Amino acid sequence: MANTSSKQKILVAPAWPYAAGKRHLGHVVGFAVPADIYARYHRLRGNDVLMVSGTDEHGTPVMVTADREGVSPREIAERYNALIREDLRDLGISYDCFTRTTTHNHARVTTDVFRTLYDHGCLIEQATLGAFSASTGNTLPDRYIEGTCPICGYPEARGDQCDNCGNQLDPVDLINPRSIIDGSTPEFRETKHLFLDLPKFADRLRPWIESKASWRPNVRNFSLSLVEELKPRAMTRDIDWGIPVPVEGYPPETKRIYVWFDAVIGYLSAAVEWAQNVGEPDAWREWWQNPDSVHAYFMGKDNIVFHTIIWPSMLLGYGRGGELGGGKNDLHLPDEVVASEFLTMEGKQLSTSRAIAIYVRDVLERYDPDPVRYFLTAAGPETQDSDFSWAEFLRRNNDELLANWGNLVNRTLTNAYRNFGEVPAAEELTEDDRKTLAAVAAGFENVGGLIEESRFRAALAEAMRLSSVGNQYVDHQAPWAVIKENRERAATILHVALRIVDTLKVMFTPFLPFTSQRLHEFLGYEGWLAGPLEFREIEEGSGEKHTILTGDYSHWVGSWQPSDLPVGQKLHEPEPLFRKLDSGIVEDELRRLAPA
Repeated sequence: MANTSSKQKILVAPAWPYAAGKRHLGHVVGFAVPADIYARYHRLRGNDVLMVSGTDEHGTPVMVTADREGVSPREIAERYNALIREDLRDLGISYDCFTRTTTHNHARVTTDVFRTLYDHGCLIEQATLGAFSASTGNTLPDRYIEGTCPICGYPEARGDQCDNCGNQLDPVDLINPRSIIDGSTPEFRETKHLFLDLPKFADRLRPWIESKASWRPNVRNFSLSLVEELKPRAMTRDIDWGIPVPVEGYPPETKRIYVWFDAVIGYLSAAVEWAQNVGEPDAWREWWQNPDSVHAYFMGKDNIVFHTIIWPSMLLGYGRGGELGGGKNDLHLPDEVVASEFLTMEGKQLSTSRAIAIYVRDVLERYDPDPVRYFLTAAGPETQDSDFSWAEFLRRNNDELLANWGNLVNRTLTNAYRNFGEVPAAEELTEDDRKTLAAVAAGFENVGGLIEESRFRAALAEAMRLSSVGNQYVDHQAPWAVIKENRERAATILHVALRIVDTLKVMFTPFLPFTSQRLHEFLGYEGWLAGPLEFREIEEGSGEKHTILTGDYSHWVGSWQPSDLPVGQKLHEPEPLFRKLDSGIVEDELRRLAPA
């Protein structure tokens, strides 16, 4: 495990969701839940965490949705920024600053990075064939063009990448390309753009990626294969929605910066915004210009290329230059790039555009957030695709979460509350008492190490195994029977069981923050172990306002170490942490998914 004798600066960077539609479980299983587990763990370790991101509001995906609904792109961005913010708050994703790409701050930072790369010779002008809609005449985004992959033959390859073989593509490469909006064949016209000269960085990218032994094999191997065939990639588009290109000859009426160029800069600009919001304008440098900081990025596997090739190239090209860098240290390259595979539903890839989706908002209206977080972690697609089914969701809630951890908590606290009303004092501990406490306490090293390796599924499984150890202890010791003959021994057993529960409470907090907080209160503690998140209105210098998702984490209590539950602390009457789900939900949910 990492050395935390001194606080580390940890940047947690979840991918930016498009503000072009509602988010489904396949989105949040990649960028949101794993990032939050990682962030909450490091806060409990005492590290300085900065978790930043926001909604990606530029580019043609937002324009396409706006055209479809007959409203402006800004209206679409406003609507879905608010919806996504609410989803992430209700799912408990603890951002320090969840903002948006339509702020003046973001435009300023993006413009600085673009212009600096241009001045450094990293952006070169080339003519290319651009795709335009035959029906509207508007630019068609790469992701809104489908066709057959020329490399592997996959029939539903996207215009920028094949989800089957993972190779980068251009729309013109596709066999039989078609618009996914109306099925028409795109028109390809010659157009002028500025390209990021990726081959310029190959010699630095290759050894850097090779050095990343901690990366998941899917990320490292795929990234190395990309380096072998790098070619310049266009960073401007023929649209009128986005950040203007700060180069002469690129009028804003017809040319804007490519949405993925400005989206990855958002990790930097959101950190700059956070520093301004807390009244320390240079505080972002402690993460971004600090070689000892740790930067961890979280996403789905279709975003790997942007985070291991394009964004690192932009950071290398920027160096210490530009207005923002101020000639100080280089900007920090990614340390961890955690990309999940795809979450499917009945074997089909979750996709809003293909109308195959289980939306976060719909799920949270009917189910508590922690069981959803539990399923997405325990059955998540960390290293291979996994399938979401309501039958499996029901099973994991009832047979694992409720029957194991929920059962240990409920029977321990119920017995202790009814018989003592407080944390009872212990007599001399038996060997079994000490061994069980030591086995559970060892979980901090094991679970923490797995979280640091981004093995969240295994970390949660280890915490659940330790919950089983606690249940076995309570089964064997049977305090409900012992108390009839030996109240002092029963008090000792329940004292040990309460310490086990209190210890596991902390261990489960990164995964199950809502129920961990409730348990924290049942145990008689005050303060926030995992407190509420909040929306905060921010006013920019221009006078415009926007709302961010944030939280005051500096006042949260709790630390990544075994319980020191005080004897005599008053217990509160417990309630079940989890509710048993009826088998009828499976049929009900499948009926909801059926087309009307």
